[in-house]
Amino acid sequence: TSFEGWVRDHHAGRSVLRLRYEAHATLAQHSGEQILAEVSHMYGLQAAGCVHRVGVLEIGEVAVWVGVCAAHREAAFAACRLIIDRIKAEVPIWKHEHYANNEKSWVGASFVKRS
Repeated sequence: TSFEGWVRDHHAGRSVLRLRYEAHATLAQHSGEQILAEVSHMYGLQAAGCVHRVGVLEIGEVAVWVGVCAAHREAAFAACRLIIDRIKAEVPIWKHEHYANNEKSWVGASFVKRS
């Protein structure tokens, strides 16, 4: 089973021109590998993988791909969904949307303010 996340031309009622993804590469790699290992163990997967791009991406490009191989489709679909949900929630990859009105916004990112 696989999932592809494509760059859309809209978000929350706004027209999106492109995205820029940034990541803490070392931490993202480690976090992603840990998620794959945990979900593989949880669902008894035969294989699992995930690729998330960084940099500027245009509308219609693939931003993220998840693939899993399992003996049964129920496990494959559930594992695939859990992997993408956890990647989005836990891996230090940040999305910067560029809108048609020349505004920009970080989406789904929380920043810690240091004093």
